[in-house]
Amino acid sequence: MVERTALLIGGGGPTGPHIAAGLSRRGHRVTLLHRGHHEAPGLEAYEHLHADPHFRESLDQALTGRTFDVVVATYGRSRVVAEALADRCEALVAVSGVPVYAGYHEPHRQVPHGMPVFADEEVVGRRRAPAGEETAGEAFARKVRSGEERMLDMHAEGRFSASVFRYPSIYGPRQVYPREWSIVRRVLDGRDRVILPDGGLTITTRCAAANAAAHLLAAVDRPDAAAGEVFNVADRDQFTVRQWVEIVAAAAGGILHPVSLPFDLAGPGRALYPIAHDDHVIVDARKAVDVLDYVEPVPAERALSETVAWYLQHPPQDTAGALLDRFDYAEEDRVITSFRRATDELRSRQARLEAAAHPYPHPEAAGQRDRRGR
Repeated sequence: MVERTALLIGGGGPTGPHIAAGLSRRGHRVTLLHRGHHEAPGLEAYEHLHADPHFRESLDQALTGRTFDVVVATYGRSRVVAEALADRCEALVAVSGVPVYAGYHEPHRQVPHGMPVFADEEVVGRRRAPAGEETAGEAFARKVRSGEERMLDMHAEGRFSASVFRYPSIYGPRQVYPREWSIVRRVLDGRDRVILPDGGLTITTRCAAANAAAHLLAAVDRPDAAAGEVFNVADRDQFTVRQWVEIVAAAAGGILHPVSLPFDLAGPGRALYPIAHDDHVIVDARKAVDVLDYVEPVPAERALSETVAWYLQHPPQDTAGALLDRFDYAEEDRVITSFRRATDELRSRQARLEAAAHPYPHPEAAGQRDRRGR
């Protein structure tokens, strides 16, 4: 039996070890290509190529004379990676991101009414802004979309068989942006409250690293079904920010009571949000289930708890450059106190208002009218 070969571009992040192990279990001889800055433990048994997947010259040098049956590309510039892999592999399973939807960063510009739910992977918000009026979010979405389109064009040309997976916010061990640490550290520091913009009612799509990897491996298992397709990636269960805080805090052994402030006034609380707004942004990931028979390996609540357990054993040593959260509790308390002082009069006036009347009659006996004559 001829051994199949697989190249994993990336590997040191949260999904990499899951992908490498999954490819190995499927009988592939796995090679990792990455910059060499993050050597994740447990990957020593694989061949490593050190190159920068953001630059064609670096990739060409590392891949000279090499071909692979399948390439899973989780890192680098998608256009550069695709062009470097042309005719070097049979199948390319590539990671993109949900910011391809321009509304991910600025939902009010794309979905003026209702909740932004991107149900169709082929509808990516192709509205073109007038010259000179393109926002930063639209510009980034355009670049992501351009990379996807280049890969799919090369698929159509027969240079490889391509499938694209749009990652949302990924959580799990070794995450470069350890968002759960914002909650874990507060519990460890003895805090009992946390600022949550608008009550923490926002839902933004997340996915556990193990589940994201399983999406890609489903394409490896079913290459014909995956060929030329684009898939959203997400946990089956999604949580509001408040539910996320409750799950993470409980797993860390504590409780954080939410203090609700308007998003624009929430100051330090905005650091808990993966994007700079509090609109719901949800992607529909059913296509992977329907087309690839994807089965979620880890329920989201369990995956979050396991992530917290990992952080308790491996606390991030330096988050100054990785987190917007500064853990400035004195500033948080000042913001809370200032907001409550400013709204005390409104609270007092509100308490004096008569409760809204219930619209349905409630007579005290059969045939009688209630106290309001209804």
